[in-house]
Amino acid sequence: MVQIQTHKKKFTFEEYLNYEDETDYRYELIDGELVPFAPESPENDFIARFLLFVIVSQGIVPLKLVNIHTCEVQVPVLQSKDAANRYPDVVVLREEHLTLMNKRLTITLDMPPPRLVAEVVSPGKVGRDCAERSAKGDRDYNRKRKQYAAIGIPEYWIIDPAEERVMVLRLESGEYVESVFAGSERIISAVFPELELTVEQIFQGQM
Repeated sequence: MVQIQTHKKKFTFEEYLNYEDETDYRYELIDGELVPFAPESPENDFIARFLLFVIVSQGIVPLKLVNIHTCEVQVPVLQSKDAANRYPDVVVLREEHLTLMNKRLTITLDMPPPRLVAEVVSPGKVGRDCAERSAKGDRDYNRKRKQYAAIGIPEYWIIDPAEERVMVLRLESGEYVESVFAGSERIISAVFPELELTVEQIFQGQM
């Protein structure tokens, strides 16, 4: 088994955008260092693909505007050890992104934010903390939440398979206001109010 090593050279974000190697690794830029991004779990990958299917099949947006796993979003570093870039499980783009990202699938800070991003909480302590609710899932529930709000993403979904619920965060006056949905409840999206989808459909993977 090949062990992936963190790159020790310090990069600016501009240097990182121009960096190339002979691998297909995705990297997070943390404190100027390139840290290989862990592969997706089968469950996370399935949920992301199911959401893509639902959004496109219901005619919410065309397929070319929905990306899973590979669209990179530059975000501000707000606290120690924050990554300067994120790879949301689902990204719904704006039409102008197709022109702005003609060379690299990265939404930088000087571009309009995506319309919606969704993250599936990873199993184990990477995605969640086993302590109290306020500390749980620090990466998805706290750090990414602040970073996505800072760049003005109108809506952020946190999909939590262990809790079997979906938290929809709607941006109001620079802060996210949360609504939590579970079971047979229809998920209410301010960005896509026509969406017909319940929480149990996400976790069962069927319409």
